[in-house]
Amino acid sequence: MDWLQAAVLALVQGLTEFLPISSSAHLILVPRLLGWPDQGLAFDVAVHVGTLSAVLSYFRRELVVLTCDWGLSVVQRQRVGESRLAWAILWGTVPVGLAGLLLGDWIENSLRGPLVIATATLFFGLLLWWSDARGARERDEHSLAWRDVVIIGCAQALALIPGTSRSGITITAGLALGLDRQAAARFSFLLSIPVIVLAGGLKTLELIQHGNSIDWSTLALGVVLAGVSAYACIHAFLRLLERVGMLPFILYRLALGIGLLILFI
Repeated sequence: MDWLQAAVLALVQGLTEFLPISSSAHLILVPRLLGWPDQGLAFDVAVHVGTLSAVLSYFRRELVVLTCDWGLSVVQRQRVGESRLAWAILWGTVPVGLAGLLLGDWIENSLRGPLVIATATLFFGLLLWWSDARGARERDEHSLAWRDVVIIGCAQALALIPGTSRSGITITAGLALGLDRQAAARFSFLLSIPVIVLAGGLKTLELIQHGNSIDWSTLALGVVLAGVSAYACIHAFLRLLERVGMLPFILYRLALGIGLLILFI
């Protein structure tokens, strides 16, 4: 993989990981449309490290509070400060973890085709439009009940289907449950942390088992560009969300889905 491919794919990962437009779909489609070889497992791990560093850095103050309060809640066996939100993030990760273990190989081998991506892009784009239009937008992430956490967690498991978008489906579920746009996005981003850690850990184990040679300079470029672009994307998305809403991303998904159907039918 040359430096141009590495730079483009790292930027694609960083700019799409936290937007409701599906990073996995773009990482599958961009090399295919440009005729590039597969970027390889090591590069996938690198760009995941980059996006993880971005979300950890952006929410660093909140994460310190969440971690401390969660630890105290374990020791004291009662709710402490923000521990409820911390537990919500952890429990909300369970469904996607189980789905990945049970169905990951089948999804990887059977659902990475362009028609699957096109269908998921269109369907979940329309679902995002519905939830944004019909949601009450009256609650924040601190008001989440356990029923809400289960629903959002199960929705996140659907993101294993390429084209769904992890951030898109969790924001969709949050909006449908009455969260405002900012709250739905913030909870989605916090919920991404254990998911990225789990996915990156599994890919790292696979990489160790394969024992392939690694181009460290290309991986370093991927980490930096994915991290910087993801951080900028989170910042811009949260600042502009109330002003622009979800419509630009919905329209993008519809255009992308239709374009893929035209190209691959």
